[in-house]
Amino acid sequence: MVGLFDSIDQRTSLVGQNRLEMLLFHLEAEQVYGINVFKVREILRCPKLVQIAESSPAVKGITNIRGSTICVIDLNEAIGYGPVESVEDCDLVITEYNRSVQGFVVRHVDHIVNLNWDSIRQVPKSAGEDHYLTSVTQVDDKIVEIIDVEKVLSRITPMADTIQDPSKLERLSSELDLIRSQIVNRVLIVEDSIVARNQVRAALEGVGLEVVEKTNGKQALDHLVSILDGGERLQDHYDLMISDVEMPELDGYSLVSSLRNDARTKGFIILLHTSLSGGCSDELVDRVGADELIVKCKPEDLAEHVVEKLKRSI
Repeated sequence: MVGLFDSIDQRTSLVGQNRLEMLLFHLEAEQVYGINVFKVREILRCPKLVQIAESSPAVKGITNIRGSTICVIDLNEAIGYGPVESVEDCDLVITEYNRSVQGFVVRHVDHIVNLNWDSIRQVPKSAGEDHYLTSVTQVDDKIVEIIDVEKVLSRITPMADTIQDPSKLERLSSELDLIRSQIVNRVLIVEDSIVARNQVRAALEGVGLEVVEKTNGKQALDHLVSILDGGERLQDHYDLMISDVEMPELDGYSLVSSLRNDARTKGFIILLHTSLSGGCSDELVDRVGADELIVKCKPEDLAEHVVEKLKRSI
């Protein structure tokens, strides 16, 4: 696989251009799947694994990669298609996000493609919510299904949606009560992953904030521009916006850039919220004009971050 990541250093030049690089791969069937290259640290042949007792069936074991012990997950089994026939004959995609590193077993890695986010489409609502996809696209006349890795991991290692520490919940709610008369008490969240969207909503509603949801950047941009075109301030509708980075049709970077290019958004707080812990930097955030980057974290940490941001904005 030498040379597969030759273009990876060019990724930062795509920021604000509504483009992404996607790694294409196959599982047991002929269907092509994709994952954002920003999530990928390394690709190698699957090494020998040490099994873990009482783990999820999709967890094939652990291995040591360059001094770090990582959990290895059979992606084919994790999304409900049954185990691969031989892990040793498969490729291992090492990914990092949500502050963790894990490896996904895939049948074989194909290649990297450069795409525009407006060619990425959300999965039709008629497909329900039991699938493990965030979106779909088309490459070389083939449908590519883009995996919702956050949903995959949430089924293997469930994360709490609500704030678990009662004392922290009480403190944050009390701090918000002190400024509630000075804010509109409403936050706009923009997130395509249903798992991540539910987590953000639960965390913010837990401290008494109203949440309005949009599932991609284009929806959010159209919504906010309609408010501005109506002669109103965004601050009169929302205290702030929290946007994911990876989204179909219009990504978070391009959403922020588009808003910041409109002088009417001056003073409106915009936070980027991402699972790409290894692929973002303050420089990129500053370039598009976001106020801050938050790497996806525990509900109480997110709620505390938002409350502090609101307190400072008064």
